[in-house]
Formats: sequence, C-alpha cells, structure tokens
Amino acid sequence: MTKEIWLNLPVKDVEASKAFFSAIGFTLKPEQSVPGERACFLAGKTVVMLFTEAVFKQLNGGLEMNDTSKTAQCMISFDAESKDEIDALARKVDDAGGRIFSQPAENQGWMYGFAFADLAGHLWNGLYMDFSKLK
Repeated sequence: MTKEIWLNLPVKDVEASKAFFSAIGFTLKPEQSVPGERACFLAGKTVVMLFTEAVFKQLNGGLEMNDTSKTAQCMISFDAESKDEIDALARKVDDAGGRIFSQPAENQGWMYGFAFADLAGHLWNGLYMDFSKLK
C-alpha cells in the first residue's frame, strides 16, 4: 500500500514559496530540495514538493498550468490540534503574505477553520475538528 502521499505543486518563485511555507511551520527537507528549482517540505505525514512551473511542466507531460488567480482545481485540507493552533496558523499565513479568503470561524458546530491561498494561488484549508460534537 501507499507509504506516503506527495503533493507536487507548480510555483513561479521557489525561493519565495520556500520562505512562505517555512514561515507557516512546514518542515523543509533540504536533502530533497534544489535552490531555484524545487523545495521539499514535510507537512504532517504528507510531503509537499514545490517545483518551478518549467520543471512541473516537464513532469506533467507538457500540460499548461492553471491560472490560479482565475481557476481552482482543488483545495488541500489539513487538520490541527486545536482552535488556538488554527488562529496561530492564520496569523502566520497573513504575516508571510498568504491571502486568507475565509477567516477562522466555527462551521457546522463541530469544525473550526480557515482557508487561504499560498503565494502561488494554491488553496489550503486548515481545520480543527471536534468529532465529539459531530451529529
């Protein structure tokens, strides 16, 4: 069975994106990163690979990139340990230059979260889920 999940994402500026994801708490894996070409991070148990658009296009069979200012292909969701962790992460995202488009708030009585776009426009959703309140 699958050992790890790897998210491969195109970015315009690997170094700026590397600084952003480092600032919000993802763990850089320098042994799998190449300056100006790719950056590798560990986010929980998921590996996030950031590639320049040129490298990503080579990897994806030559397909064009989405214009993330106009289209959304997916939203990457992740869980947190507490509401406080969500609030702290939202502050880090804001300080690092991400665009929060859904401020931290309660949702459906058992979730608390927020949503943001990273520097390349990829969508992320941080959630704290209290399953004891799920009905």
